[in-house]
This record gives sequence, structure tokens and C-alpha cells, in this order.
Amino acid sequence: MITYLTVTFSTEGKRPSEVLSALHNLGFETTTGSYDCLYRWPQKATVEDAVYLADKVHVTLKGMGVLFKLETVSDDI
Repeated sequence: MITYLTVTFSTEGKRPSEVLSALHNLGFETTTGSYDCLYRWPQKATVEDAVYLADKVHVTLKGMGVLFKLETVSDDI
């Protein structure tokens, strides 16, 4: 499972480097393309796991003046 994260920054919020540093502390990796970051689950994640991660992202980004969007998908081929 992989969770992709898109962040919308604001000039009224924290600097992108500060936001990305906080996300790295949660285990996110920066990436290129359609998403800003991704989280590689160490095991198959449940919906509850994805919601828990979303809660952690929400708490981490609170007060930083950014919006975020998460998308969790299976990486099975």
C-alpha cells in the first residue's frame, strides 16, 4: 500500500521546507510528478490505518496554513 499526499501551500503559511520536514518526520518521502510526497506502508494497510495516518497528518499540519489531500492505493500488480 502507498499513500500519496498533495499539499497546497499558502504565502500566509509556513515555508514549504518546514512543512516537508514535518511530513518527513511522519515517514513521508518527497516525490516528483502528480504528488508531493508518499508514504510506503510496511504492511498491507486497512481503512482504519489510512484514517489514523490522515489524523496524524492533520495534527502535524495544523496551524501551518496549508491544505492537504491524501490518496491510499494498493501497490499490488
